[in-house]
Amino acid sequence: MMPIPLVRRARTLPLNWMGLLVSLAFWCLLWGGVSVKNVLGGLVVALLVFLLFPMPPTGHEIRVRPLRLVVGVLRFLADLAVSAVQVAWFAVRPGPPPPCSVVAVTLASRSDLFLTAVAMLATLIPGSVVVEAQRSTGTLFLHVIGAGTEEEVEAARRRVLEQEKRLLLALARRDVLEEAGLA
Repeated sequence: MMPIPLVRRARTLPLNWMGLLVSLAFWCLLWGGVSVKNVLGGLVVALLVFLLFPMPPTGHEIRVRPLRLVVGVLRFLADLAVSAVQVAWFAVRPGPPPPCSVVAVTLASRSDLFLTAVAMLATLIPGSVVVEAQRSTGTLFLHVIGAGTEEEVEAARRRVLEQEKRLLLALARRDVLEEAGLA
């Protein structure tokens, strides 16, 4: 018989569907592909991890809007390509290194899930990396390459806020959108 805390955690598994899905995807990537063995093994490992190491539920903040999600992914890939070319140019061009700045960006949403997601997306873009995230204020601090003037700093801040807006419009529930002023 399972101890009482494990039974309570097992009852919350439906609320953690997003975490289970992400865990399963990473498991399949680690083992080199999707097969019956990998999926079943990943499910067992994910269930054990979620039962033994509790996390707050994440699925309650998400409502997928497929068209906006596709647009957001395409825009993210375009931003990724453009910034990769810019960073490559900074690496091979003659002259001094490009100017850098630490840029503070206060996000519209106060959701931990979306704060983390925006931080991950901002870090995946070449030329920027999140150096600190303040949960209490919803602020990300990014080190940005090529942001030497006030206009370049504002452009970097605007790119992160636009990425957050696309992410929220693609994945956030209505109450999260209302909180962020996007409803």
